[in-house]
Amino acid sequence: MLSVHPSIDPKIAAIAPGFRAVSVVVEAAPILRPEVADKAMERAVKVVQSNSCGWAEAHLSAWAEVFRKFGAKPQRTPCSAEALLKRVKKDGKLPAIDPVVDLYNAVSIEYAIPVGGENFATYSGMPRLTVAEGCEVFDTTKSGEPANEPPEAGEVVWRDDIGVTCRRWNWRQGVRTRLDASATQMWFILESLPEMPVDALNAAADTLVMGLMEMMPGAVITTELVET
Repeated sequence: MLSVHPSIDPKIAAIAPGFRAVSVVVEAAPILRPEVADKAMERAVKVVQSNSCGWAEAHLSAWAEVFRKFGAKPQRTPCSAEALLKRVKKDGKLPAIDPVVDLYNAVSIEYAIPVGGENFATYSGMPRLTVAEGCEVFDTTKSGEPANEPPEAGEVVWRDDIGVTCRRWNWRQGVRTRLDASATQMWFILESLPEMPVDALNAAADTLVMGLMEMMPGAVITTELVET
């Protein structure tokens, strides 16, 4: 059985006291119902338009403050949830990318929570949230060509034994571990701050798990609470 146990550097507690996340590990099965993602996105957009998530603004504001603490500028590089929500509020929807990606993006905007999705088969070692030294490898693209854009020293990043997998905490994902529907080993991380009630965090994780199970019956899914 696939086992993924992310770790949190003790330094993170000083930057984001009370940070907690749910790790979701998936041994994938064939996708039989890709339309599940479309329905999830429709529901999420309605939640955003109705402003029914009462703590969402406070949660996103807390993320902006955390980004400032490690030197990021949230107006330019916001947390992933805020970036998605801005696009929904502007365009009324998100462009379809991939059934699995669309599903976890829908959970992100419905619950105003950063959600990352990774192809765990491309990992070397376990994921860990840490503070960058500034010399780590981060593979991305620039002008359509492969490029390396190392994080800044002091920046909060997700990484494995090879290098950074996501810069500025949850702002930009690297190319190497990028997830799509063809992956057989999937790892998701739903990240929250104290402004988001723990019941809502659990509900977001449940929504993702239920969506994945509907989309790919036969998948084996486990969850784990991760805290500082």
